[in-house]
Amino acid sequence: MGFYDDDGRVDRNRRGPSKSGYFLASLAGLILGALLVIAVLPKLVDYNLLPGEAGNEQVQIERNNEQPRGQSVSLNVTTDVTKAVDKAQDTVVGITNIQSGNFWEGESAQPAGTGSGVIYKKAGNKAYIVTNNHVIEGAQQLEVTLADGTKLPAKLRGTDIWSDLAVIEVDGKNIKKVAEFGDSDALKIGEPVIAIGNPLGLEFSGSVTQGVISGLERTIPVDINGDNILDWQAEVLQTDAAINPGNSGGALVNIAGQVIGINSMKIAQNAVEGIGLSIPINFAKPIIDSLESKGEMIRPAMGVQLRNVSEVPAYHQQETLKLPRNITEGAMIEQVLPNTPASKAGLQELDVIVKMDHQEVRDVLELRKYMYNEKKVGDRVEVTFYRNGKQHTVTMTLTSEETF
Repeated sequence: MGFYDDDGRVDRNRRGPSKSGYFLASLAGLILGALLVIAVLPKLVDYNLLPGEAGNEQVQIERNNEQPRGQSVSLNVTTDVTKAVDKAQDTVVGITNIQSGNFWEGESAQPAGTGSGVIYKKAGNKAYIVTNNHVIEGAQQLEVTLADGTKLPAKLRGTDIWSDLAVIEVDGKNIKKVAEFGDSDALKIGEPVIAIGNPLGLEFSGSVTQGVISGLERTIPVDINGDNILDWQAEVLQTDAAINPGNSGGALVNIAGQVIGINSMKIAQNAVEGIGLSIPINFAKPIIDSLESKGEMIRPAMGVQLRNVSEVPAYHQQETLKLPRNITEGAMIEQVLPNTPASKAGLQELDVIVKMDHQEVRDVLELRKYMYNEKKVGDRVEVTFYRNGKQHTVTMTLTSEETF
């Protein structure tokens, strides 16, 4: 029997290698190759000549009979947020309000509360810190805790109950950084902001929360003396950055690390989440300067004590004040202090103020806001009022008395 070519012809005289010959040759080649790999592979591993780090690692594990272990990875993450925090965080301090205990019961002075503050100025050997009035209110002693844990006694420079701001001073020897103020008037809704403070006390000092500006020029009613009558409307920034007890007086900073607000309060209701409030820094700056230099905020006054007409019974509105029936709002004068702008202008008790310059006055709050926001000591103001059913107008020059 012969062999067939590819084209199917028979060549009886040509003979090729047998199948057993091919098999033996192939087997010998495989054995020789395996021996070469076994001999050379350790040297390739030793000299890191195998392709790819994963390959090297696997071979090394098998040679050492070890189990694979996880890799520790160190990342150096730098973002605009971390840069802003690095710039501002060390300027935020903790403030402890220390009040005296009951002497007769042998109680010593104890911390009555904690809050936050912002180092905004260093001059000579003194450093100045702005915080909230309610953080330092009633304190017999004040203690400041710096970002590095250093504790310093503090002295009160001045407070302002209307803006809820206060300024304290400490020895500036250990102060390395002061905050940079930004421009709160340039803020936009949705702009990212960062709140820095000490929520729930100094155990959480230097806490950072991030959010956005949720609202501008919000007005929050404030009852200053606890008589359930609104005395003031605080103009604040709204943010969803978490602001908790202890954050009060801390910094709200923009993405450039500039302070654009002093954190003041949050709306705490079961149905409300993420409404924090901060005093705009542009509003706070002149008050801070006045508290530092004068110990108080000097505001204009007329020299009167006032009451809302809406609190007067309708009978007395008609029979006592003799107001026209269409006049049901205004600010009634309860007392005129001697030698004040009001007394010099001829204002009397039971006069009802309804307008300042060309601004309508519906209650004491509106009168106070106009005086504090639009006028300063030495300005002239035109007052429109009702007396015995008739309208009158007088002009006076404002002074800095404690009353309106």
